[in-house]
Amino acid sequence: MLARWWDALQGFFNQVHQAAAGSAFWSGVFTLGWSLVKFVVVILFMILNTLVLVWLERKVSARIQTRLGPMRTGRPHGWLQLIADTFKLLSKEDIIPRAVDRALYVIAPVVVFTSSLLIYVVIPMGPRAIVSDLNIGMLYLAAATSFTMMGVLMAGWGSNSKWSLLGSMRGAAMLLSYEVPMVLAVVAVVMLSGTLSTNGIVGAQSRLWNIVVQPLGFLVFLAALFAELNRVPFDLAEAEAELVAGYNVEYSGLRFAFFFLAEYSNLLALSAIGVTLYFGGWQGPWLPPFVWFMLKTYAFVLVVMWIRWTLPRVRVDQLMSFGWKVLLPAALVNLALTGVYILLA
Repeated sequence: MLARWWDALQGFFNQVHQAAAGSAFWSGVFTLGWSLVKFVVVILFMILNTLVLVWLERKVSARIQTRLGPMRTGRPHGWLQLIADTFKLLSKEDIIPRAVDRALYVIAPVVVFTSSLLIYVVIPMGPRAIVSDLNIGMLYLAAATSFTMMGVLMAGWGSNSKWSLLGSMRGAAMLLSYEVPMVLAVVAVVMLSGTLSTNGIVGAQSRLWNIVVQPLGFLVFLAALFAELNRVPFDLAEAEAELVAGYNVEYSGLRFAFFFLAEYSNLLALSAIGVTLYFGGWQGPWLPPFVWFMLKTYAFVLVVMWIRWTLPRVRVDQLMSFGWKVLLPAALVNLALTGVYILLA
C-alpha cells in the first residue's frame, strides 16, 4: 500500500519536473519549491520525534530507577504531562540578561539548532528517502556536526556568566577531543565501503553488516557519541551539581527550547548515523525500508538511554584522559587493522 502511494507520488513528481525543465524560470521555481517542501518535512520529522523521545526517556528512566511519577502522571501514559510541559516552555517569558553580548546570545541557539538540522540532509531512511545523496556525505556530516561546538562557545561567552563560560569551555574541549576518534572510526567504515556516500555505505552492507567486522570501531563510535550528545556519563558541559545548567543556564522560553530541541534531534540523528554505518541502515526483510530504519534507530536510542540512566557522571580529568589515552589509540589500532583486513581480503 505504501509502495503504491510512493510510486504514484514519484510519478507525479517526475511529470511536474519534466514540465518545468523546459523553462529556466519554472525550473528555478520548481527547485525552490521542492527544497522548501523538504525543509518543512525535515522540521516536522524533528519536532514529532523529539516529542516521542522526551516521552520515551521519561518512561525508560522511570523503569530503570523505579520512579513512579513518570509512570502515573499525565495519563494516558504520560502524554498529557508532555503536552503541558511543551506549552509551559513555549509560554515562558523570553528574558535577555542586561550584561550579555546580545548578538552572540541571540544567534547561539539558532547555530546549535541549525547544526542538528543539517545532519538530516544526508541520512538515508530508504533507497530514495533521503534529502540529498551527496557523494561526499560523510565529509558533509563531519562539517555539520562541528557547528555544535561553535554554538556552545557562543552561548557560554555571550551569556556573560561564569557558569555558562565554564560549561561552554568544557563542552568545546570535550567535543574537540572526542570528534577525533569518532572521525577515525568513521574513516574505517569508509575504507571498507569504498565510498563517502551514506546510501553507498548502506548498500555495501547488503551481505554483511559492518558491526561484524568493525566491533572495535563501533565501541569507539559509541563512546564518542555520548560526548557529542553531551549525555551522561559525559555531560560535563551541563553538570547540574557543578554548573547549575552549564552553557545554557541564562536562556529561557523559546531560546531554551531551541537548545532542548537540538539535543533530542541530535540524539535521533547520531543514532541514525550509527545505524547507517554499522547496522545496515534501512535494509531488512519483509518490512518497508523506512520501517526497518526507524526500528533500528529507536533500538539504538534505547541503548543510549539505558547507558545514560545507568552510569554515573565522570570527572572532567577522567573524561579528557579517556578520550586522548584510550579512545584515540583504540581508533588508530582499529584503522590499522581495517587496512590489513582490506589488503588480505
